[in-house]
Amino acid sequence: ATVSEPAQRCCTENIQPFLASILEELMGPVSSGFTEVRSLFDKEVNEIIQDFQKTNDITKLKENVDQLMNLPFNSVKMEPCYLKVNLLQELLQDLKSRFKVYHIDFVIQRTQNFMQELMENAVYTFEQLFSPSRHADSAKVATTIEKVKLRVLK
Repeated sequence: ATVSEPAQRCCTENIQPFLASILEELMGPVSSGFTEVRSLFDKEVNEIIQDFQKTNDITKLKENVDQLMNLPFNSVKMEPCYLKVNLLQELLQDLKSRFKVYHIDFVIQRTQNFMQELMENAVYTFEQLFSPSRHADSAKVATTIEKVKLRVLK
């Protein structure tokens, strides 16, 4: 009871007025990181489509889809996504001094974990939606892949 009122006053006067601007500032790198995840997924699926259109090889298509399933765990391909979020390091340094925000690395790592999880969900959903169509007429496979990709990106 003794601490509650001063703590609420402190939050109301010293923190709450800045929350909207802090959130807006932090969302820039986070949004660009998630946009990069989306772009990477789109690029990888487009490469699968192009490869299939060149070869019409169902076995190679299965290999490419299997490789896509490993995309969230491919640190080289995911690195550009993670780098976008590393900009938080600079932004959070200012917050650290102003608001005593600690564990900056944890915030960045957690955001990168969410990005990997999003990619895992995207490739899993793609595989689940595409799997029944994998043995369809080869003329329709590329169109089906494109439709599934658009559905996942939606």
